[in-house]
Amino acid sequence: MSAICQVTGRKPSFGKTVSHSHRRTSRRWNPNVQRKKFYLASEGRHVTLNVSPKGLKTIDKLGIEAVVAQIRARGEKI
Repeated sequence: MSAICQVTGRKPSFGKTVSHSHRRTSRRWNPNVQRKKFYLASEGRHVTLNVSPKGLKTIDKLGIEAVVAQIRARGEKI
């Protein structure tokens, strides 16, 4: 599963871990992306999305129909 939210577009961010001796090593921060199933009443089927917690709040606010329309307008296939 890729660590990209399909609603908000959040991706992993990259940086350095700095130890006590100040050695620097590369690391990445993954967003909290979960696979969730949503029911689309207009199509009579379920869709599975990779969403972050902020993406879930967006779905609660706008509704799943509006969010799916935005995702399709970007050209993603659902």
